[in-house]
Amino acid sequence: MEVLKHCISEKDFLRIEMTFDICFPWIYQNSINRANDGYFQFIHRFYNQRTGPSNFFGALKSVLDVLKPKTLFRVKANLLTKTDQIVEHGYHTDFKDCTTAILYVNTNNGYTKFKDGTKITSERNKLVKFNSNIKHTGSSCTDKNCRIVINFNYK
Repeated sequence: MEVLKHCISEKDFLRIEMTFDICFPWIYQNSINRANDGYFQFIHRFYNQRTGPSNFFGALKSVLDVLKPKTLFRVKANLLTKTDQIVEHGYHTDFKDCTTAILYVNTNNGYTKFKDGTKITSERNKLVKFNSNIKHTGSSCTDKNCRIVINFNYK
């Protein structure tokens, strides 16, 4: 596992933040890890192997320059709304046998927790990279209106 604080320049990170303005297209998803799991989130698919890039994919160029993927499987933003108590959404893997990277878009008291107990706090412009076979869970936050992360799955 590798954690990179301030993984990209402030200028490049501001470009990503500005992407999530009032006109950004979020899609409601009525589950987080599996169908009927009782949770919901809003997502945006920046990139999917089947459909290609979204119109907003270019904003992530500086992150991709850091990651240097040979093959990109998926890039997806997740927005979780504020809850009264921290809620973990269940351990899972995104893809098998590749690398997962999570970019934290805003600072809040939410986190990513790994099966071994390691917790990575949500801090603006921090990136964590890990083997995609490692089970992890995300959480909600209680101190901000939302928690936004961008997941990268690649080789």
